[in-house]
Parts: sequence; structure tokens; C-alpha cells
Amino acid sequence: MSDVRHVLVLPDRDAAEEVAEALGERFEAGEEPRIVRDALAGEDDAEDAQWLVLLHDEQGRLDPAELDAFAAKWEGWREEP
Repeated sequence: MSDVRHVLVLPDRDAAEEVAEALGERFEAGEEPRIVRDALAGEDDAEDAQWLVLLHDEQGRLDPAELDAFAAKWEGWREEP
């Protein structure tokens, strides 16, 4: 079993929540996606944060390019691990 992780970076919490919900509908992920707030370096304002959706893909079935295009619909992207 491999430990393949995908990190989708989104501009706000609403987008991250929508993406996490839509991932389950669009892709067959074995584990529930996790949402994490990532404060940008040197920023104190809560508005200056990125939201991450962490997705484990132990089977290695998810196509990184497809995930990147999926995140782009919410003005996000897939971060390389």
C-alpha cells in the first residue's frame, strides 16, 4: 500500500468545503477529504489564508491532472507533494 496524498489549495473556506463535498461525488476516494486552514507566512489576518483539502489516494487511482483541473473550477490548484 502506498501513501499517495493530494493537496488541493483553495482561496477560501467555502470553496474548500464545496470541493471536499464534490470530491466524494466525482471521484471514488477511500477516505473522507480533510480541510485545513493554512495561514500565509507573515500574515495575521484571517482573510489572508489558503484552505487546503487533503486527500489520501492509497490505491493511486486519482489522476493528478484531473484533480488540478477540478480544483481550478474553484480558483484553486493541486500542490505537488
